[in-house]
Amino acid sequence: MAFPTTDIVHQLAACAAETRYEDLPPEAAEAAKKSILDTLGVILAASGTEPAVRGVIDLVLESGGRPEASVLAFGGKAPAMAASFVNGAMAHCLDYDDQTPWGQHCSSSIVPAVFAVAERQGGVRGADLVAAVAAGQDLFARLRRNVGWRKDWNLSTVLGVFAATAATGRVLGLPGERLADALGIASMQSSGVMEVVAGTGSDLRAMYAGFSARGAVTATLLAQKGITGVPDLFEGEHGVFHTYFDGVYDRGAILASLGRDYQGGGTLYKPWPAVGTAHSHIHAAIGLMTDHGLAADDIVEVRVHVGDYHDLMCRPLDARRAPSTLVDAKFSLPFLVAVAAVRRTVGVSDFLPEALKVPEVLATAQKVIPVPDKTLDWELELPPGRVEIVLRDGRTLERTGTRVPGSAEAPLTWDNLARKFEDCAATAITPPSADQISTVVRLARELESLDDATALPQALGGVDRGSLPSLPEGG
Repeated sequence: MAFPTTDIVHQLAACAAETRYEDLPPEAAEAAKKSILDTLGVILAASGTEPAVRGVIDLVLESGGRPEASVLAFGGKAPAMAASFVNGAMAHCLDYDDQTPWGQHCSSSIVPAVFAVAERQGGVRGADLVAAVAAGQDLFARLRRNVGWRKDWNLSTVLGVFAATAATGRVLGLPGERLADALGIASMQSSGVMEVVAGTGSDLRAMYAGFSARGAVTATLLAQKGITGVPDLFEGEHGVFHTYFDGVYDRGAILASLGRDYQGGGTLYKPWPAVGTAHSHIHAAIGLMTDHGLAADDIVEVRVHVGDYHDLMCRPLDARRAPSTLVDAKFSLPFLVAVAAVRRTVGVSDFLPEALKVPEVLATAQKVIPVPDKTLDWELELPPGRVEIVLRDGRTLERTGTRVPGSAEAPLTWDNLARKFEDCAATAITPPSADQISTVVRLARELESLDDATALPQALGGVDRGSLPSLPEGG
């Protein structure tokens, strides 16, 4: 079998290394800045609400090391690799981080990694940080859209480590050939089976982005010190595409308009802290309950039409109807639809330990019945969700979740994201002040004008590491 003599790792690396803020399309630059603010916000929220981060925080703080980068929300500094690990673990904890229009998450790996190396390096301009994030988001989108994913690998970590490595390499100013080495080194951290996502009872689904963020920082720092990578990383006979995707990929599409069309411009931001493939069902349920003035007691049955990936969120059905951990609750379609039906919204407070025991929500979740529908299988675009509510008066109401808030058809604005950041900050383990919140929002919007991008984490401040507040019990 013949393979290209020049693996695309070299073109992708050269593009990331040469990305300048001035060359970014406006939508790509705005998406990068929004992702930075959004990711910082969900990290703050996770710090005060998700017990799964407890072990990561303890490990990082007790390990010590050179104080290079901020441990967000908790205060103090740790080595860049350790800081990226703990911040990345918090960035995906609530499943509230952004996503591509085709699913999966990369900013929760990228943003903690770039801030860690920016603080370690010092003197990184805001414009360069924005360019780095945009380059990472672009690489992720190009790979995500154009590989033959069989839903057997968790693409957020398998590909996210490469996106974060491209971004951190750009922050460090690595030349293209050295950044290609970094991507090769990052392949040692490219991993994650779908059972981590689909299975129940594990904390790993909450914190997986920490591993790819740390892997990216490790890879770029090693490349900076002269360690070489894998020259035929993606297209080699035993490379990424053949190992993970059975050799199914579209080379031309991956490279099309490289360096001109930065595809992170389509990044989507979540209004609800739950798995993105459930948002259309959530939206449909909220709409039906609100428009018809329904109460939970009016409901006899809730039929949720599900494709293959939706179905993962319904099995095993009894466990999904009454999730035992906060992590599982965010991936349980029956529980999420029940919360939406009872509360007509879904918020961070719905995933505190006591919220998993609300009788009205649990009773409604028992009424949720999945209905298989192959037309809703996940191919590339996120499939819509359809909900039918059977009422005690004999009526059956039906709605498909379209124009979902946070989707490409109804995107969140800067004002929406500022309010989301404020809400997230309020649940942090040590909430920042109103002045800190407004400063961070302003700095994120004006990031390209900052001489030092680390003004953002510095504006959040922190608490003394010797007297950390207690994390919530449960989870």
